[in-house]
Amino acid sequence: MSKQPLTLYLAAPRGFCAGVDRAIKIVEMALEKWGAPVYVRHEIVHNKFVVDGLRDKGAVFVEELSECPDDRPVIFSAHGVPKSVPSAAQARNMVYVDATCPLVSKVHIEAQRHADAGLQMIMIGHAGHPETVGTMGQLPDGEVLLVETPDDVAHVTVRDPAKLAYVTQTTLSVDDTADIVAALQTRFPAIVGPHKEDICYATTNRQEAVKAMAPKCDAILVVGAPNSSNSKRLVEVGARAGCSYAQLVQRADDIDWRALEGIKSIGITAGASAPEVLIKEVIDAFKSRFDVTEELVETAQENVEFKVPRVLREPA
Repeated sequence: MSKQPLTLYLAAPRGFCAGVDRAIKIVEMALEKWGAPVYVRHEIVHNKFVVDGLRDKGAVFVEELSECPDDRPVIFSAHGVPKSVPSAAQARNMVYVDATCPLVSKVHIEAQRHADAGLQMIMIGHAGHPETVGTMGQLPDGEVLLVETPDDVAHVTVRDPAKLAYVTQTTLSVDDTADIVAALQTRFPAIVGPHKEDICYATTNRQEAVKAMAPKCDAILVVGAPNSSNSKRLVEVGARAGCSYAQLVQRADDIDWRALEGIKSIGITAGASAPEVLIKEVIDAFKSRFDVTEELVETAQENVEFKVPRVLREPA
């Protein structure tokens, strides 16, 4: 029986970003340098396949520093940590490597700079997300106020409306954040924003590619993990940009084939922590069922690279 034709639109850029690439490399190089086990505080990046692969090589994932022994190296995840975490590691004379994405570190530095200038911070982010926890933890309790929606802005209680600044989680939807920023600027006209957009280049680029792809597609699949903020935002962006069916899948086994019956075109992208091998697995699953014609939807080219910390480049 002949296969039904299907146009498969592949978003570019998609998948791994420079910060994720660097974080994974840090764990692999730490294992090479110090041997197993190497401890990692929180999932290094939000992807089960990646985390399981590193666990097989000897990484031990924990949620708190208290779960780590003093005599083994510990790595802090790409999402960043509160200031109290490296301080506690230093107090215990632990060897630690910070895999915080440099673009998240930039937000941390920004928050500290504003605080040093006497400004109270408002953070646009998702409560409980490790990046938000890490950024808010750069300053003393109460110095960073969290808003998640434009409605939250009306209820936030500040010390002095004339002395405020805002930062954002790097993995948010560009459009949603713009609405919250507009609400902040309306209520607090003197509020100071970042010199350059906090939302990272990779998040923005992946969202732009989905926006360009969505009107052409009957369905969009985002390869990514359910706890990955930037992956979930891609699903929302796809739905908002005109694709009636946008879903998150961790891998090919998660595809709901019944929901895709009769489709003629599908778009595929991946969150910044999803490896290319999982994207290929999803593409191959479609090729086994359909007569696929692939088309690339490229809206940007990325050539960003972040160096790993010096401690890993030096001999043991």
